[in-house]
Amino acid sequence: MKVLCLGDIMLDVTAVVGAPINQGVETRAVISTQGGGAAANVASWLAVNGTPAHLIARVGDDAAGSTVLAELDRYGVEHSQTIVLGANTGVVIVLVDALGERTMFPDSGANSGLSLADLPELDGFTAVYLSGYPLVNPRSRSGALEILRTVKERGLPVIFDPSTVGVLLEVGLNQVREWLSLVDVVILNEEEAHFLSGKNNPVEAAVELLTLAPLVVIKRGALGAMAQERGAHLVQISAVEVDVVDTTGAGDAFAAGFIQSWMIDGEVLAALNNGAVLAAECVARIGSRPAIAN
Repeated sequence: MKVLCLGDIMLDVTAVVGAPINQGVETRAVISTQGGGAAANVASWLAVNGTPAHLIARVGDDAAGSTVLAELDRYGVEHSQTIVLGANTGVVIVLVDALGERTMFPDSGANSGLSLADLPELDGFTAVYLSGYPLVNPRSRSGALEILRTVKERGLPVIFDPSTVGVLLEVGLNQVREWLSLVDVVILNEEEAHFLSGKNNPVEAAVELLTLAPLVVIKRGALGAMAQERGAHLVQISAVEVDVVDTTGAGDAFAAGFIQSWMIDGEVLAALNNGAVLAAECVARIGSRPAIAN
């Protein structure tokens, strides 16, 4: 098994703020930097947990680019190394409140411009993970769609995470629903499911989204997760109990766990449980990547 991951690689600058932010004055915070980006996160969680992963990585010719690529090597992630001259590596400012909830301010930087030329030889890949960010980004959209069509022609299953509602609003509901019809599995959170389905109930949302994609997985945070395949019954699980420190990257960790297990035998319930385990591991620490030994 080997997963090709398409999407962004970023440098996350995380500020954990334990008090309300007062505009115009200092607010004490604990600040750290880590690798980020949905596709890079998924690839890292896969590789650390024993599933080979290859990331299409576009970075700037700056220190941040060198840092995030070196971190991929430490995680054991195979990757391309497209260095975009004159561009900055993508950066996300992440504010984490006292409850562990995060607010993000992304700058895609060198990730913009993804094209078919970035696609590696597809022999040996078992599945493709695609985050919504290159499709939403107008500078990457046409290239990402070309890549999507190419991997579909090769018969590789595509697992798609559409990204946040705030980002999806930039392209509109009809466009995103059209993308869903091109993939095999959609993994999304409850807010995204409501937005894309027009249904307020997650069970009804899953039924509606099944008209577009053959397998729908809905992440529900502290309420666990649910999934349904066409022609099969809905399955649900509870979240793994853990003290939440930072929710950044939890959905990416969940996606990696789901993909890793689902690729083995297609068993949805086991895949949900595996995703929940990795998501719990993620929220118990700062940052969106798994812990690795120094």
